[in-house]
Amino acid sequence: MRGRRAGAAGIPARTSSPDARYESPHGVLADTSPTSRELGFYVHMPFCQTRCHFCSFNTAPFDREALARYLEAVHREIALVGSLPWAGAITIVSVFLGGGTPSLLHPDDVAALLRALGARVPVASDAEVTLECNPESVSVDTFAGYRAAGVTRFSLGVQALDDTVLARLGRLHSARDAHAAFVAARAAGADNVSVDLMYGLPGVDVAAWIRTIDQVLDWQPDHLSAYGLTLDAGSRWGAAGVPDLPPEGVVVEQYWALARCAQRRGFEHYEISNYARPGFRSRHNQIYWRAAEYLAGGPGACGFIGDVRYGNHKPVPRYVSALAAGTLPLETWERLTPRQRQAERLILGLRTADGVPRAWLDERVAADARLERLATDWEEAGLLRRDSGRAVLTESGFLLSDALFVELL
Repeated sequence: MRGRRAGAAGIPARTSSPDARYESPHGVLADTSPTSRELGFYVHMPFCQTRCHFCSFNTAPFDREALARYLEAVHREIALVGSLPWAGAITIVSVFLGGGTPSLLHPDDVAALLRALGARVPVASDAEVTLECNPESVSVDTFAGYRAAGVTRFSLGVQALDDTVLARLGRLHSARDAHAAFVAARAAGADNVSVDLMYGLPGVDVAAWIRTIDQVLDWQPDHLSAYGLTLDAGSRWGAAGVPDLPPEGVVVEQYWALARCAQRRGFEHYEISNYARPGFRSRHNQIYWRAAEYLAGGPGACGFIGDVRYGNHKPVPRYVSALAAGTLPLETWERLTPRQRQAERLILGLRTADGVPRAWLDERVAADARLERLATDWEEAGLLRRDSGRAVLTESGFLLSDALFVELL
């Protein structure tokens, strides 16, 4: 449905066949304890009616029998997670149902999953529970059903508001469908609705992009995510390419147009690709950006516990088979070194408007004269600030952040 969700794709773990070293069905997670008592939980629902041309996520064609097997397996995975030796000592503070197209799930299925999780692992009474939705698969009744099931936040995958562009992306909804879905969410009482958009799309100039931004902001969403198109390996466009992509200069103009429009409407640019009204930052995604800990459920989902990053089997049949055999469906895992943890905390934290403690960056660059010169150059160019005990990228620094992140790794 969209990119940049750590729990969905994650950073690939490096060690295969994790259970080879562990007789426990819990694998490496049985020997790993969280360092925090508050965790997130990402659940991946892989099925889609059709695969968007830009998508590189772990998806599968929608099939009701496969969906039933998947749901049974997810319940088994939750039960196994709940029997981990440390499961009773943690609290889940956020749940994110991503995909794929989670809005293909019936509200009763979502309710059953959330009940199963709460029965096995402590869940905070005020936990944020997000469900990703495609506009063509929701209505007032389904939104109301999801809210009754325990969903507190909806992420609506709009991407564009030009029907020609939407068809080219491989989307199944129209611009009218997108607006109707947002209206339906509000009519069902949803008070925390995020909208996803994409820029840098083929055939979309700056003026058209600004019209899209203004239309969406006129809806008065609570949160806005906007990602530049990337031709990732595994996507149709990544393999075959796509004509009419705007030049880099136009993409940069689109980035700045969004930043200005969102600021005028009272949104804070709190992460490179995310904007929110005060009080509506995504609590779940901030777990990723703070390099905090989160559990993973579903095929291809990635989690991070203690010093272990892990990923589940991606193919749905393999995921289902592992759980039918009574084992957690771990395919890959790695223990991060202190150096890896330091670099990831810096990179993820610098993606946010809050930045990181200055001491973290100073420690990283102190032993490398080249990095220190680079950080100084960025400060002098107005891309980085190191003051008041924090290191923070500016708006211009956000735009060029990948260049710094590569060096920090």
